[in-house]
Amino acid sequence: MKQLRIPGPTPCPEEVLQAMGWQMINHRGPEFAKILNNVTAKLKQLFQTKNDVFLLSGSGTGGLEAVAVNTMSPGDKVLSVSIGVFGERFAAIAKEFGAEIIPLRFEWGKAADPDAIRKALKADPEIKTVLVTHNETSTGVTNDLASISSVVKEAGKLLVVDAISSLGSIDLPVDKWHCDVTVTGSQKGWMVPPGLAMVSVSQEGWQANQKAKMPRFYWDFAKAKSYLEKGQTPWTPVVSVFFALEVALDMMLKEGMANVFARHARMGKTAREGIKSLGLSPFAEEGYASNTVTSVAASNGLDTKKMLKILREEHDVVLAGGQQKLDGQIFRIGHLGWATEDDVKEVISAIKKVLPQAGFKSN
Repeated sequence: MKQLRIPGPTPCPEEVLQAMGWQMINHRGPEFAKILNNVTAKLKQLFQTKNDVFLLSGSGTGGLEAVAVNTMSPGDKVLSVSIGVFGERFAAIAKEFGAEIIPLRFEWGKAADPDAIRKALKADPEIKTVLVTHNETSTGVTNDLASISSVVKEAGKLLVVDAISSLGSIDLPVDKWHCDVTVTGSQKGWMVPPGLAMVSVSQEGWQANQKAKMPRFYWDFAKAKSYLEKGQTPWTPVVSVFFALEVALDMMLKEGMANVFARHARMGKTAREGIKSLGLSPFAEEGYASNTVTSVAASNGLDTKKMLKILREEHDVVLAGGQQKLDGQIFRIGHLGWATEDDVKEVISAIKKVLPQAGFKSN
């Protein structure tokens, strides 16, 4: 079996794939209403929230756009806390719709500094919203969201979180950490194909929504809320992915979320220790390395692109390269969703075989 170990889309269990093949049903009928209500209730458990949760048919980036247009107005000052590619994407979306972005960028591979966020908020009291990526897959770094939330809420700002690659894999208690709007995507730790963005909205999020003036039609939280009360979605949903998600959520709840988080922590540790045993170095700042994706710095003559090609063609192991300025500088191992420590060990073993072929010279 091919080892697909990228940060997403991730492999799907057989039960999930079988559910994708079920016959279509009426998305305005009672069968779909039952599924929608069931999935929404279970997502609330996994988000650890009592707030509203909506499912939007679209990718994670669609979810980010939905968050922006439902909480902001043109001209709003928005602090963008960015530690990589996806933090920059979130800011670009908000800027496209007219938000005034106040960038707060940190060195790629490092986590955001809560004290720097506090200073930025004090320096500009007109900032209304703070955008934060919980887990940055482009660099393999997980931000200290609990500390960041404390700073943002101390300043009385709206906290908007990109949790696309963390929720469902890394502990993120949405209500406890006062996350006002939080978005994730089905193709990550949820063990489901791409197609659904899942979003939670707090009371403060709804207050921002009532004031928001950015244009929206397809991505409209108010419509999603009113239709959910009828057991429907505003527009035709990606029905097959709903089928799959219902099965996947049952699997996750059966495993138990504490066990899911512990499994991902073990996989992250196994990946990091395995990489070090080969003479390679993790790219992410120690103490903030992600448990869903491990980033590895190129060193000692390693040609990452050649290594990835050999792994893919000769070993059926598919890993990810670096993005933008990290292209050729790092490679990334995804270990989220349907994966185990043994999967990670197989990947490390394959990398060990390929390193000499890709120019790596051990010390």
